[in-house]
Amino acid sequence: MKTPKFLLLAVTALAAACLAGCSTPGSRIRSNPAAFARLTPAQQDMIKKGEVAIGFDQEMVQLALGEPDHVVTRTDAGGISEVWTYTAYELPDGSGPLYRGWYHRYYCWNDPFYPYYLSYPYRRESEHFRVTFKDGKAVSIEQERQ
Repeated sequence: MKTPKFLLLAVTALAAACLAGCSTPGSRIRSNPAAFARLTPAQQDMIKKGEVAIGFDQEMVQLALGEPDHVVTRTDAGGISEVWTYTAYELPDGSGPLYRGWYHRYYCWNDPFYPYYLSYPYRRESEHFRVTFKDGKAVSIEQERQ
């Protein structure tokens, strides 16, 4: 029995879409090994765990957390800074995270309901993690308490 080419193409496209939607520190390190290799062993350990620290540059934060959900440029008396925000989605009553932008990038394969969260009509968006950069370096890190 021959497999139709269309079915094979559809399965391949679906697999590629699923893999592209799940970015982990490991997958980001594999896609940018030169950036990872230039870091100290302590920085490498933090990035592997999805952690960031003051002084990390934007490339290091992207390796650890992925692309931010929102980017804002702030101008104040101290100059210009850039704020990267990673978002959490909750039920309207504030109960439990439906999914977290940075969290889903690390754990999405463990959650069979992940596609449902993206389309949930009554979700509430809130900032979960924020990194502020000045001159390309992280100067402030804010994380919501659990």
